[in-house]
Amino acid sequence: MSLAIGGWQIDPVDTGRFWLDGGAMFGVVPWTMWSKLNPPDAKNRIELGMRAMLLRGHGRTVLVDCGAGEKWSAKLAEIYGMTPAGSAVERGLAALGVKTADVTDLVLTHLHFDHAGGLSRLGPDGALELVFPQALHWIQRTNLDWARKPHEREKASYLEEHVGPLGEAPGLRAISGPEPIYPGLSFVCCDGHTFGQQLPLVTGPEGTLFYCADLIPTFSHLPVPWVMGYDLNALLSMREKRGVLERAAKEGWIVFSEHDPGTAAARVTLDDKGRFSPGPAVAF
Repeated sequence: MSLAIGGWQIDPVDTGRFWLDGGAMFGVVPWTMWSKLNPPDAKNRIELGMRAMLLRGHGRTVLVDCGAGEKWSAKLAEIYGMTPAGSAVERGLAALGVKTADVTDLVLTHLHFDHAGGLSRLGPDGALELVFPQALHWIQRTNLDWARKPHEREKASYLEEHVGPLGEAPGLRAISGPEPIYPGLSFVCCDGHTFGQQLPLVTGPEGTLFYCADLIPTFSHLPVPWVMGYDLNALLSMREKRGVLERAAKEGWIVFSEHDPGTAAARVTLDDKGRFSPGPAVAF
């Protein structure tokens, strides 16, 4: 069963699983704390989802993020614990009765490989081609520019085979700021994790849903100081996260998690000691 907010039918899209180093995912948080909530494997990696979001309404079919795709060497697939057969966005969409040709808009929160790798694939001739050639591709201009010339700090996350094909997208829409692109669909813009991350906010009479991407990677990351070692600016991430969570708790937002391995969405609560906690999972 889908959620309905602001004239949009909302569904999660499973684009696979991958594994990242638990220490990097929780920064300065001690292993003894994060490992109780996210048991690591023998390589100290924790399991993460790659959960895209599909919005259908207002004459549009909007996909938010598209997973890591399938353009992975055996070496990298092993490092990240990915199996190519399980990571394709096409299969996740097909489970909802949607074809890639049906997608009118691809909203990219940012161009890290686990969010944007599925925008391109290898064609029959071995050359890269867009998976959604007819779709509008929405990205913050700041993130696009940063991804095209990444600092060495983020080179391993912004890969040319994922970023480059955007230059050939006839529907590329590089935007600046949080303004709505369709009725009830706007963004919260954040720069702590990486420059120009845009996080969809779906609003309507029924309430608000917030797609948190890498601002709050999993529901284990709700404590404000629990930010990733991957973040460019941990203090800014904390400030951005606190601001969002305070609004979410006060206004009863549904928080949609891209990477939590078990829970797609939940509301959050704030107790009298300033601690945020997830409520019961929201069913789709």
